[in-house]
Amino acid sequence: MTEMLQKFDVIVIGAGAAGLMCAAQAAARGRSVLIVDHANKAGKKILMSGGGRCNFTNYFVAPDKYLSHNPHFCKSALKRYTQWDFIALVESHGIAYHEKKDGQLFCDNKASDVLNMLLSECEQQGVQIWLDTAASDIAQSDQSGCRYQMKAGSRLLGCESLVVATGGPSIPTLGATGFGYELAQQFGLKVYPPRAGLVPFTLTDHNKQLSEALSGTALNIEVECAGQVFRDDMLFTHRGLSGPAMLQISSYWQPSLSLMINLLPEQDVAALLRQLQHERPKLTLKNWLAELTTQKFAEYWLASSVWQQSTLAQLSGADMDAIAQGLHQWQVKPAGTEGYRTAEVALGGVDTAELSSKTMEAQRFPGLFFIGEVVDVTGHLGGFNFQWAWSSAVAAAEFV
Repeated sequence: MTEMLQKFDVIVIGAGAAGLMCAAQAAARGRSVLIVDHANKAGKKILMSGGGRCNFTNYFVAPDKYLSHNPHFCKSALKRYTQWDFIALVESHGIAYHEKKDGQLFCDNKASDVLNMLLSECEQQGVQIWLDTAASDIAQSDQSGCRYQMKAGSRLLGCESLVVATGGPSIPTLGATGFGYELAQQFGLKVYPPRAGLVPFTLTDHNKQLSEALSGTALNIEVECAGQVFRDDMLFTHRGLSGPAMLQISSYWQPSLSLMINLLPEQDVAALLRQLQHERPKLTLKNWLAELTTQKFAEYWLASSVWQQSTLAQLSGADMDAIAQGLHQWQVKPAGTEGYRTAEVALGGVDTAELSSKTMEAQRFPGLFFIGEVVDVTGHLGGFNFQWAWSSAVAAAEFV
C-alpha cells in the first residue's frame, strides 16, 4: 500500500529564530507552511540568549559586523529587512526593550517575549508547528506539485519549497546538531567545516593558575589577535578567559595564535608611574594597581614579581617600563576554547557561493533554501546574529 503524501507549499526544518520568522512571513503571503523540529520546545536558543532577555538586534547593524568567506553576501538581506524593521515588529507587539550598550537591544522583561511574538505571528498566519518530530529521508520529488519529499516521524510529506533553518551545533544540550550541514552535503553543496565561535578560552600552566585564582574578576581590557582589536570586559574563570572581549576575539582566533591583551587600555602606565613617583612616593605598587583594577588582581598579578612589596619610590625607570609592558602587552596563548558546549554560535556552514544572496535559494536546487546560522555568515556579539536570522529568513520568505 502506497503511503499517503501530505503536501505543503513550504516546509521549514527548524523552529528557532530564523525558522519561525520565515514561516510566519511565508504564511502571510498565503502559503501553506509547516515547521518540523526534533526538539520538544520551539526557540530554545532564543530563551537562553542575552542572559534570558534576548539580545534581539543592534542599532548599528552593518555588513562589517559579520564573518564570512564572502563578506559581501550578507549585504542584500540586511538591506532588505533591517534592524529597524524588526524593532517595529517588536514595538507592534508592545514588547518593552532597552539599549544595554553599543546599540545592543534587550527585552526589559524576558526572552520569552520575543519567542511568544514569533509564535503568535505563526499562529495568526496558520503555520503548523510539529515538535518532537525528526526530519529524515529528504530527497527531491517527482510528485505533482512537490519538489521535495521527506519523512517527519512516521508521516510522508511533500513540498514545493524546503527551508533549512536548523542552526549550527553550538550548545548541544539544547538539541543543536550539524543536521543542516549534513543535508547540504547530501545535495552536494560545499560546506565550510564548522567551529565554535563567540566562545570562552581555556588556559594551561601558570596562566590557568592565575585565572583560577582570579575566577570571577572582571576587567575592561583591549585584546588583539589576527589583526582584530576588541575593547570590552574580560572575565577570569576557573578554566580560562571569558567575557565579551574574549568571546568576540575567539571568532578570529586560530590554535597557532596568541592573544595580546592590554589590561589597562585607558592608562599610559609608564608615564603614570613616573608622575605618581613624585606625587605619592610611599604608595606601594600593589595598592596602586588595586586602585586601577581590584585588590585580588593586584595581589595575584604581583605575587611572583620582584616588585611585590615595592613602593613607587623604589622603582627605577627600567622597572616602570617593564611593569608597563607587562600590563599593556600580556601575551597569552590559549590551550583552546570551551568548544560547542558553551559557544554562542558556530562559524562556517553552507558556502554562500552555493546560494543566492537575494533569495537564500540553492543555485543548483530550485526550491531548496538555507537561512540563519547554518549559512557561512556569523555575526559579532551583541544581537548581530539574531538580525542575520531575521533578515535571511525574510529574504527567503519572499520567494518560497
